[in-house]
Amino acid sequence: MMTLDGTNTWVLREPGARRSVVVDPGPSILEHLDAVAEAAGEVGAVLLTHHHLDHSEAAREFAERVGCGVRALDPAYRLGSEGLGDGDVVEVDGLEVHVVATPGHTADSLSFLLPAEGALLTGDTVLGRGTTVVAHPDGRLGAYLDSLDRLHALAERAEARTIWPGHGPVIDDALDVLDFYIAHRRDRLAQVEQAAGALLSAAEPVASSDLPRRVVEVVYADVDPVLWGAAELSVRAQLTHLGHLGH
Repeated sequence: MMTLDGTNTWVLREPGARRSVVVDPGPSILEHLDAVAEAAGEVGAVLLTHHHLDHSEAAREFAERVGCGVRALDPAYRLGSEGLGDGDVVEVDGLEVHVVATPGHTADSLSFLLPAEGALLTGDTVLGRGTTVVAHPDGRLGAYLDSLDRLHALAERAEARTIWPGHGPVIDDALDVLDFYIAHRRDRLAQVEQAAGALLSAAEPVASSDLPRRVVEVVYADVDPVLWGAAELSVRAQLTHLGHLGH
């Protein structure tokens, strides 16, 4: 798994409050869970940004340990009856966590806005370094672009000033990084569209089954081939968005 420095587990608590909220307990590593439990104290809820194992694997285990539920968009990852959906507000001892649906990286991706902090927890939708992978088939580029626009609107209104990502360091300027993410994604999509068009209009057109890898060889020519497998999943999502591949 490509996890940069590992998964960020966020422990949220109002000053002086008794209970905390834990976001993305991460992998099932006892030393890590011990540290989270010590920092969290009494826990009111565990929240998941999405289902990928580096974020969700230990959610049930940790929640059972501390005696709370797990709230997630996907019912398969919940513990207890409460889920999460766009517009929900999770309140624990004065802490407010506003749920923002941000599908694209995965179908079940959520971001969490902390209005009091002006902070946005983005899971893998926005990373602390580099850009995220939107991998076919669960990743959908159209949905991801819409999600970036939605987060950008929050930043433009100064509701989200900083980003607390699922991997990598905190980003102090939410608007600046979202400008970059949107521009990068549009530029990359244009490169993929140009490469696909050239390959499909060649004297000997590329078969659709070979198109993703051939596009990777053109667009990602300056990238280590070791990473081409992940790049191909991203390109498949882009080609599907452009209508060159079936859903």
